[in-house]
Amino acid sequence: MTRIPLTRAQLIVVAAAGSAAMLIGAWIFQYFGFAPCKLCIWQRWPHGIAVLIGAVALVLPYTLLALLGALSAATTGAIGVYHSGVERGWWQGPASCTSGDIGGLSTDELMETILAAPLVRCDEIPWQMLGVSMANLNALISFGLAVIWLLAAHKSRA
Repeated sequence: MTRIPLTRAQLIVVAAAGSAAMLIGAWIFQYFGFAPCKLCIWQRWPHGIAVLIGAVALVLPYTLLALLGALSAATTGAIGVYHSGVERGWWQGPASCTSGDIGGLSTDELMETILAAPLVRCDEIPWQMLGVSMANLNALISFGLAVIWLLAAHKSRA
């Protein structure tokens, strides 16, 4: 079996297209009624940046661009890990999108908390397949994309 080595440009296209696919997938889920929480939105920004970096990196052959693409992918992967932990109750998420402690609140304070609560909470899993949530998938796929970006950076220097 012959292995065909991928060029730097091909690796960049795969990595940037992977981020674009993640964004499109998120928008499709949103279209079908899975509104994103605050952490979901945070995970989208680095994917968008990675797509833009990919477009620029195809024109300018700088190793730094591929490294920035890897950083973007790793950043969204790290946010995905954080979000996964919030979903699983391993740690507390941002107060603006998780259920906080309501002990000791007066009736008025409790009502204010309820009314100010986000429509979509970060500490609930809206969809999962075989125990894997969207945040889990984002983390796994994004770290894989970071590796592809690093391979492209290595090809830039070779």
